[in-house]
Amino acid sequence: MKEIYTSDELATKLGVSKRILHEWEKEELLKPSGIADEGSHLYTSYQLERGQYLKKLYELGYGIEDIKKIIKKVGLPKSSAENNRQNLNESYLTVGQLAEAVKVSPRTIKHWEEIGIIEPDMRSEGGYRLFAPHYVFICNLIKDLQLFGYSLEEIKTVSLYFRTFLDLNSSLDSYPVDESEQKLNELIVAIDSLSEKMDLFKAGIARWEDLLKKKKKEIISLKTRNSKRIIPS
Repeated sequence: MKEIYTSDELATKLGVSKRILHEWEKEELLKPSGIADEGSHLYTSYQLERGQYLKKLYELGYGIEDIKKIIKKVGLPKSSAENNRQNLNESYLTVGQLAEAVKVSPRTIKHWEEIGIIEPDMRSEGGYRLFAPHYVFICNLIKDLQLFGYSLEEIKTVSLYFRTFLDLNSSLDSYPVDESEQKLNELIVAIDSLSEKMDLFKAGIARWEDLLKKKKKEIISLKTRNSKRIIPS
């Protein structure tokens, strides 16, 4: 899981005051990667490495304007965390955004996380979590399984299978060859089991659709007969 940092956490990691961090932001020497639900700034390892370089210049006695000139003239060292430079709010969803997309409460998302059904892709020490976009699909599947009568423990198992598939589909090297083969076989068995249950649900839904159509016609017929009854004077 990748780490993210709040302003307080980043300042602590860098060993600078929040005032210094705010000045760097104000002068656009350091920009946050994203914004949390309540407006707090979030940073990744990319900003951490950039901040460490800024701190070195600051400790050498360079002021803000001097640092800006140095960066403009020679640039910044290439960061090993360049991949974490992306805009978090374009690449990930906060708890609130995920909850809104799935039409559940943020508390429900947190509960699913607490019991291990879903797992954030990024987390800060203070508890801020970010989820990849595919969790919108996963969370909608969770809602479907709840409608089908699955327990949370059963849903957790299905969710684990789904995450395993995403790992393997992303890279077969996620696991050793034998373990990958075992997990793929487990996924096939799980899919067959789910398919059997889906067939039962489909048959049940078809019965209910037929029943409801018939009963609706019968009720409309009763309404018609009732409207023709003579009201006693």
